[in-house]
Amino acid sequence: MATTTFNKIAPITITPKALAEVKAIMQDKNVPADYGLRVGVQGGGCSGMSYLLGFDKKKDSDEAYEIDGIQLIMDKKHGMYVMGMLIDFQDGLNARGFTFNNPQATSTCGCGSSFSS
Repeated sequence: MATTTFNKIAPITITPKALAEVKAIMQDKNVPADYGLRVGVQGGGCSGMSYLLGFDKKKDSDEAYEIDGIQLIMDKKHGMYVMGMLIDFQDGLNARGFTFNNPQATSTCGCGSSFSS
């Protein structure tokens, strides 16, 4: 059985509100205990790249971090795109969902889930 080693400081910050929502989703959807929250980027979106947020198992090419009991996983290659990013959760009348505040982005689109660097 492989063990997961966690790096000390995650390159991103997840607000308490976003962490609470992640934990609620994991419980509601019965996400397996060996899955973590995958954060990354992928090509596409109106500004060139979009954010990736979901549950997945750690792969050999991933870095793993622990934030308040949640395993955060991300591909090592994505670190330069998300370094310093803040993930929050909005639960208002006009918008509900995760938001990404990325200091690495040189431009973003109106939807807030696409960027260029």
